[in-house]
Order: sequence, then C-alpha cells, then structure tokens
Amino acid sequence: MEVIRSKDNATIKLYTKLANYRKDRKKYNLFVLEGYRIVLDAIVQNAPITQVLISEDAYERYCQKLVDLNITKPFIISNELACKISSTENTQGVFAICEIPKDDGIVFKSNGKYIVLHQVQDPGNVGMIIRTADAFGLDGVIMSQSCDLYSPKVIRSTMGSIFRVNHYVYDDIFKLLDSFKLNGITTYSAVIDSSNYVKEESFMGGTAIIVGNEGNGLPKEVTTYCDKSITIEMNGSIDSLNVAMASGIIMWKMSNEY
Repeated sequence: MEVIRSKDNATIKLYTKLANYRKDRKKYNLFVLEGYRIVLDAIVQNAPITQVLISEDAYERYCQKLVDLNITKPFIISNELACKISSTENTQGVFAICEIPKDDGIVFKSNGKYIVLHQVQDPGNVGMIIRTADAFGLDGVIMSQSCDLYSPKVIRSTMGSIFRVNHYVYDDIFKLLDSFKLNGITTYSAVIDSSNYVKEESFMGGTAIIVGNEGNGLPKEVTTYCDKSITIEMNGSIDSLNVAMASGIIMWKMSNEY
C-alpha cells in the first residue's frame, strides 16, 4: 500500500492549515477531526467528510470498520507524520477533513429551547455546553461573538455532539434577541445577582438562555435587553460557577419545562 510520508503532500498541508488557522477554515469551508470515535460519529451522522487519513499503526485496527461504513479509501500516512499533525499527546492515528455545514439560518420553534453563548472564549467550555445541550435535547446552540465553533479543541470537546445538535453562528446579539421576541421566545440573561432564581423559574414555552464571557459575564446592555434575568442560588461560600457548569444546571431545568 502507498504510504504518505511527506509533510509537503497537498492533503497534509491542507489538514495542517485547517487545524491551525481559523482564516483557512473559513476560506475553504472545512474543518478537521482527530480520533477514531469522533470520526466514526461523523460517519454515522452522515457528516460531509471529504477525506479520511489513517496512520500505519492504526490501519490494521480501524481501517476495515471505516471502509465498511462506505468511506472512500482512506489515505495511509506514516506514523511519524501522524504524530506531527496530531494535536494530542497520544494520537490514535485517525484523522478526517469535513465540510462546514451550510448555515441556512435559524428556523425557530415556538416552544423551542435554546442556549446562546455570547463572548464565551474557552473551547473546553463551548464543547461541554454543546455536549450538555445534546444530552438534554435542546433545539439549538447559538454562538455569538464567541470562539471558533470549528476549532479542533472545540470539536474534540464536543465528543461527537457537534453532529447531533443544531448549531448556529449569529454575531449580532441584539438582532438575535429581537428575532427571539418576534417568535414568541422568552429570553433570559444568566447573571450572578438577580433575585429571580433558576430553581423557582418555570421555563414554559419557547425559551432562550443567554450566557456570557467566563471572566466578565454578559454586558449590561445585553442583560437589560433580555426579557428577564436569572441566577443560580448559591451556598454562601460560593459566589459563581464555571460557565459550562452553570449552563448545564440551567439547561437541565429548562429541558424539564414544556
């Protein structure tokens, strides 16, 4: 079998660009996947994969399963090259290039449940929120002025949920809030100092929760533009939670109210 060993190979150069630069992901409308499980999830969910790359060591272990799922014959790359393009310390040697889905805009459901990430910058937090939204069956995750949804760190942190959850990018937060209101969806700003507690709120009907930046929270003008503010009531020794953990608590409560 032919094995690609040069980092100057066109496919390897493209993979490297996509893995490292947001501008190239936007330019080519492509992003990368690394790891057997997430590549398998992408295949099962019919994600538009354009190329699979697999290392020599991983070939015997994984290749037949990928071929059985009707993936076009993968590129075989050297173990050394797999280590060079990997973003993890102990690579499984399975990689893919995937098309970024076309964004046809949000079609709001009148009783839909949504979470909006406004200026959230940590990829791990974003990935965890998407995974939690998947677990609780939310109708959409919307990124607004946040980190790149298709960065390798975010994709890896979603652990495959990126292929099961409706997700959108909508940077104009005020137009987004207006759209929610026009569709009869109540908007809530998640803050640390509201007298309206999550555990007491009934999230009936269409609901959108807006969560903010890890260090600064939501801008005041966004908070006041929302219909309501909500707070997770804390024990006196704790004044705030990580944005992913707080979002998870709110999404759990919201998913139980229809």
